Order: sequence, then structure tokens, then C-alpha cells
Amino acid sequence: MRVHQILKSKPEGGVITIAPDATVADAASLLSSRRIGSIVVSLDGSALAGILSERDIVRELGRRGTGCMSDKVSDLMTSEIVTCRADDEGTDVLTKMTDGRFRHMPVMDGDTVIGLISIGDVVKARLAELAMEKDALEGMIMGH
Repeated sequence: MRVHQILKSKPEGGVITIAPDATVADAASLLSSRRIGSIVVSLDGSALAGILSERDIVRELGRRGTGCMSDKVSDLMTSEIVTCRADDEGTDVLTKMTDGRFRHMPVMDGDTVIGLISIGDVVKARLAELAMEKDALEGMIMGH
């Protein structure tokens, strides 16, 4: 399954972004209200500046306490991002995420962020693909 097929299975709403100069508290509020695990950091809503995950925030909270909540998003975000394209294979993306030990990956079209997929999205798509293959094989064996 390709990344563009995985993106189609996600709810509509576009890519949720936050500005690099927003506070970590603003980012945490957005993550909580949208019930998402990471957010794309962008100056203009389409160019990728970084990514900030709930894990990044929790790590800094554990290290410094609540003082980090007034920091800028750019202070905590990851700026060297592994990305994918819409025509990439889901299994390749899953391997990159597993090897890199991260759970979210921006989907790019040139320099524009067109989506964000999670490891859960990729696993769900792969399980659905395997279930369809299993059903097809059982149908062939049973003569249906």
C-alpha cells in the first residue's frame, strides 16, 4: 500500500501546523484538543520547519519541569526530519519509522507538507492489506 492510499483513509482536515515562535503550552493545548501525537512546525502552513511531538514535550517536562511550557516551539522541535512522498510504499515508511524510533512522518510534495502519517496509520493499513490477501487466498483455496 502506498502512502497516498494511507492518507485517504485518514479523516479530512488538512495538515495541522503551528508556528515556530508559538509557545510549547500552545502546542500542548493544540495536541490535546485535536487528540494528536505530533504537530508540524511551519511558518506558512506548508513549508516544513520541524516537528514537535508529545514525547518531546514530556521529555523536557521531566528534565526541567513546567518552565519549558513558556519556551518557543522552535526550542524543542526536531528540525532534521525524515519525510516521505505520497508514492512511497507503506512498508518502506514503516521500516524508516521503526529504525529511526519515531512515530510520525510528514508526507511531502516537493517543499510542501501534504500530510502527516503515524506508525499506527501504516500498521492499520498493512493489517487491512494482509486481511484482504488472506480472504483472497481462502477464496481461491475454497473455490469461491
